[in-house]
Amino acid sequence: MLGLSAPRVRALARDGVVAPRRGPRGELRFAFQDLVLLRTARDLVLARVSPSRVKRALRQLRAQLPADRSLAGVRVTVDGGRLTVRDGTAAWNPESGQAVLDFEVRDVAAAVAPLLAEAARSAGPGHAGDGPADAEAFYEWGCDLDDGAPEQAREAYRRALSLDPRHHGAHLNLGRLLHEARDLAGAERHYRSALEALPGDPGALFNLGVALEDQGRLADALDAYHRSLVADPHHTDAHHNAGRLCEQLGRHEQALRHLAAARRLARPAARRPPPL
Repeated sequence: MLGLSAPRVRALARDGVVAPRRGPRGELRFAFQDLVLLRTARDLVLARVSPSRVKRALRQLRAQLPADRSLAGVRVTVDGGRLTVRDGTAAWNPESGQAVLDFEVRDVAAAVAPLLAEAARSAGPGHAGDGPADAEAFYEWGCDLDDGAPEQAREAYRRALSLDPRHHGAHLNLGRLLHEARDLAGAERHYRSALEALPGDPGALFNLGVALEDQGRLADALDAYHRSLVADPHHTDAHHNAGRLCEQLGRHEQALRHLAAARRLARPAARRPPPL
């Protein structure tokens, strides 16, 4: 019914994602709320959210909702790696607890989009202005438009890059937006440009790995994940993705090492008793 194996269900119960009770024979008994959370965990894993993030986000969701609030009307979605909980008219990020004001962002984006186009026309294709300072202004504008108006955000990032072709953030964010739009070749190109501007950036390397994996280039993707881990050995999602690819490529010992590292990094740090 849930699409989850019995060991996975037990693991999610052990990790506090669900809170089943014990029956008279020691069996686990799940409430309806537990079933909703387990099905949500399955859907998020299928959406390629790492198990560590799934567990952390759903534990936090349990803590954020009042005890008497039903989960039946709650929906957890993932978009471009960002988790969002929607409950009627409210929306928030379960990992940070911050509200997501999609409708406000869209309204503002609709109002400022013509201003962005006018600013680009006024600058003209050959205008350098103050160079990187102008590029930074367009980059920041793109960041403001990113969530609610991706098309305008892409235009802002492209304008930033026309003024500063080596702007790392503009390449990285434009690559992510193209990736979300399924323009995988365009995303790869901008991720590589971001790495030319800032060699060894673990975030750009990780994103490049995901883009390559989505194109079916598993060996190249694994290489990108490994390079990301050289730059940041504590990148949990890079270990998780590398372990998954190693398993697919028949490199079972490497897979075990990466998956063990991902589990170790996702485990909450042990609390030490306060000094006497």
